[in-house]
Amino acid sequence: MNRPQIKNESQYDALREKGTSKEKAARIANSKNAGKRGGKAIPYEERTKKELYDLAKEVGIAGRSTMNKSELITALREE
Repeated sequence: MNRPQIKNESQYDALREKGTSKEKAARIANSKNAGKRGGKAIPYEERTKKELYDLAKEVGIAGRSTMNKSELITALREE
């Protein structure tokens, strides 16, 4: 059986080896800038609620539409 296309195969495989679910590993490996590092990301606290909501949507966090900014931050950190 063929699995869906994965943008970053090595990251997907590494996540699966750590025990991450197939769905979560695929989401992470297919996300924008998958596998890139640099430490220049804007802290969640400095982002707007809309930016956090869009990120939560990209990651697939359920219930995001009813969350306030601090709840979105918590959910993104737990994801």
